[in-house]
Amino acid sequence: MNSIILLYIFITGTILGSFFNVVGLRLPRNIPFTTSRSACPHCSTPLQARDLIPLFSYLISKGKCRHCQHSISITYPLAELITGFLFLLAYINLGLTLEFAGACLLISLAVIVTVSDVNYMLIPNKLLLFFAVVFIIFRIIDPLHPWYDSIYGALTGFAIILVIIVLSKGGMGAGDMKLLGTLGILMGLKLTLLTLFLATLIGTVISLTLLSFKVIGRKDPFPFGPSIVLAAVISYLFGFDLLQLYYETFFL
Repeated sequence: MNSIILLYIFITGTILGSFFNVVGLRLPRNIPFTTSRSACPHCSTPLQARDLIPLFSYLISKGKCRHCQHSISITYPLAELITGFLFLLAYINLGLTLEFAGACLLISLAVIVTVSDVNYMLIPNKLLLFFAVVFIIFRIIDPLHPWYDSIYGALTGFAIILVIIVLSKGGMGAGDMKLLGTLGILMGLKLTLLTLFLATLIGTVISLTLLSFKVIGRKDPFPFGPSIVLAAVISYLFGFDLLQLYYETFFL
């Protein structure tokens, strides 16, 4: 595999990851992210080009603002590194195909949702509406088989979370419902159901871990969006292999 292409995809991912982090932080607060310059969140000093190099700027500055010396959140380089890694993983698994483009769209949504939900316990409607339209266009260009599987996936993802919200009297948020419905457009029925199953497992492990280390209390709210999008990425890249393994293990 061409190492130059691998490096290019990783670097592209880190650059986009930096942008996605900004979107996730600014969109819930209705702060423009396309016209205003990046600035230190503590002293508001506009950042220069040398401050915006993905990963390297954080390492060179030792995680501190050059102007006020205040610590910079680790989420900035983490978003860059994770996006680059996931883009690379998607390329290795899918190659330069339309489904690779779909994976990049999914990863983009996943990073923004994670940043937003972790910081504000909120998944913006504007974000989901934008990606719902993008996913619909993508599935018109590269439809599932059958094509209406996207409709089944969207309706099922939306309906299941709605039922959970009603039965649990608000145990999950409407943002999670709209998120899984949006993902269903891209993923179809089977992968949407697999996403919900994996998200439940991931969310349970994370919440129990945080409880055991007393990071959160039993009654504290817990953002479920990151678990959903992580499960969606796993399902998109490896879902049919996991389903085949499950079938061969329990039915053959």
